Amino acid sequence: MEPSPAALLPLAALLLGVPGSAPRDRPALNADNLLLITAATEQTEGYERFMHTARYFNYTVKTLGLGEEWRGGDVARTVGGGQKVRWLKEEMAKHAEREDLVVMFVDSYDVVLAGGPVGLLRKFLAFESRVVFSAEGFCWPEWGLAERYPPVSTGKRFLNSGGFIGFAPAVHRVVQRWKYKDDDDDQLFYTHIYLDPGLREKFGLALDHKSKIFQNLNGAIDEVVLKFERNRVRARNVAYDTLPVVIHGNGPTKLQLNYLGNYIPNRWTYEGGWGGRDLSGPPEAALPRVLVGVFIEQPTPFLPQFLQRLLGWAYPYARLGLFLHNREVFHEPHVQEAWERLRGAFAHIKLVGPEEELSQGEARDMAMDICRQDPDCDYYFTLDADVALTNPGTLRALIRQNRKVIAPMVSRPGKLWSNFWGALSPEGYYARSEDYVELVQGKRTGVWNVPYISQAYLVRGETLRSELHDRSVFTLEETDPDMAFCKNVRERGIFLHITNLEEFGHLVSTAPYNTSRRHPDLWQISENPLDWQEKYIHENYSRVLRGELVQQPCPDVYWFPVLAEPACDELVQEVEHYGIWSGGQHKDARLAGGYENVPTDDVHLQQVGLEGAWLVFLREFIAPVAEALYPGYATQARALLNFVVRYRPEQQPALRPHHDSSTFTINIALNSKGTDYEGGGCRFLRYSCSVTAPRKGWSLMHPGRLTHFHEGLPTTRGTRYIMVSFVDP
Repeated sequence: MEPSPAALLPLAALLLGVPGSAPRDRPALNADNLLLITAATEQTEGYERFMHTARYFNYTVKTLGLGEEWRGGDVARTVGGGQKVRWLKEEMAKHAEREDLVVMFVDSYDVVLAGGPVGLLRKFLAFESRVVFSAEGFCWPEWGLAERYPPVSTGKRFLNSGGFIGFAPAVHRVVQRWKYKDDDDDQLFYTHIYLDPGLREKFGLALDHKSKIFQNLNGAIDEVVLKFERNRVRARNVAYDTLPVVIHGNGPTKLQLNYLGNYIPNRWTYEGGWGGRDLSGPPEAALPRVLVGVFIEQPTPFLPQFLQRLLGWAYPYARLGLFLHNREVFHEPHVQEAWERLRGAFAHIKLVGPEEELSQGEARDMAMDICRQDPDCDYYFTLDADVALTNPGTLRALIRQNRKVIAPMVSRPGKLWSNFWGALSPEGYYARSEDYVELVQGKRTGVWNVPYISQAYLVRGETLRSELHDRSVFTLEETDPDMAFCKNVRERGIFLHITNLEEFGHLVSTAPYNTSRRHPDLWQISENPLDWQEKYIHENYSRVLRGELVQQPCPDVYWFPVLAEPACDELVQEVEHYGIWSGGQHKDARLAGGYENVPTDDVHLQQVGLEGAWLVFLREFIAPVAEALYPGYATQARALLNFVVRYRPEQQPALRPHHDSSTFTINIALNSKGTDYEGGGCRFLRYSCSVTAPRKGWSLMHPGRLTHFHEGLPTTRGTRYIMVSFVDP
């Protein structure tokens, strides 16, 4: 006969510390009398995470099965797992007489620990049972057994074998009843014992109905929330107001466990490899070899800038190889222009162009397989062309984390669109996690286990040659390549990580992007403001905002740098490509309505579709300067007339004296005096003051209407271009 609950009191006393070591009403518990047993055949990332939590809380752990062949069936999809009971039966024979020992058995791949041994023992003793199993809301694997379960007034009714705790002799007697095959079902075995009233009483079995110790997530996700304390985070069951110790991502809830595992107990890193090492100083030969896969899969704004950044990484290029797949004919000139520089930098390089007609998945599989087949390839780094990777140290930062798969977090500026998902819907698509916004905005920083990453990530070469040895990981029927990759990785038990410990860059929006235009980047000021500013705004513009570099050649006339050379050149090329110059006359009714007092040989930005983008430029870059230079004036930066003027000796070389229909006017030189033309400039008659040496990309800003009567001085050679806006007419 097994002892009654009353007879358990002496056993419980064995778990208490030395008498007198604590107040009589709260004796200390002896954690040395607790043994945590788990089962695992491989040291997967799930196992490493479990062991990290066990070490964090100072558990004594015994792992069964490491290095052995798994013969317990495909428990993720069907019944099985009996091999674990056989292992436990063999192990418990060693502890059959240890009345002072408490044993807890839990799975490892899908379990994290959220509390320490002392609290666990206190919770166990409160049950006054010899063995306590975890409980869940599903009767698995045979629903027909549900009616045989004892009714419960509150809590989960059915046994789950993923976690149980008991006195060693009792656990020994339970598992000694195992006489079945390795691929028979372990949960069904324990269920039959529990459902037998005689055996249930004999072995002193109970279920943790209210998740006081064990929290099975399947069917209970809505019950579990994170409780943020000062120095740690706990998982709390709000249905029963309990703080469980063992969190088990059973069934389809492994992704939710990964989310909770980001916080319980703390972030963790792997040992070995290059993890945690300072990679800033080692000699080139000591750094990992990395194959970089670059993918241009769609028309992408600012591609020349992307290709130029590939040459600015803080990493020895003798250790880098490059695979570049360009699917877009539109970008062929950009790739060819950068080709010689790329070929001269990287140790080896392979280019696959649009003529190969590879799909995205095929190209990505090809690149990854090059690293897989090369034993000297330590890492594979994939990078899409819509990632503006502005941190030169990104590669070192990712390698330092020593993960199998890790991505630098990047998002669209000012938006929540990023290269990761915090959660998945039941259908396997995007779902927002509770902390997604905080991660994207950098309010919570760390290394995070997530279900989906894309566009930029690092994969360990050894992982490709072992767990991801299949060549086709990006190609699944009716599935996007990145979703196929992430699904394949998750199903192999490999964790996908994202890090936001540093600022790495941002995502470039690829729509709308009209490649029928000569220079479509010019239209991207609203869609991609950071990239637009980097390419088109003068490098010294920020100094203008600080009051530097602003000149005053005439009373209330200011001169300052604003546009970079590419903006000037492309604007001229766009209007010349349009080719319909007014010749001083306008057929457009609005343009002939008296706003342009002295018609010029011009093309209005409205005619080439650029006016909307230009008005944004006026608000973002001209208005702040105007309000600083004209104190007390607040501008709305409205402008009805925005046009490029062309001066030639043979056709409108100058402009007669006039007032502008504006509160203030900007006049930006679009080409260089001496190189492109001679003569030109602006004379303010009232002040007898002239500006005769305009600088490319610099803007004159002067009041309009009454005070600044002015004329355009003659251009004597070549062609002069200026960009004019009448602001606040």
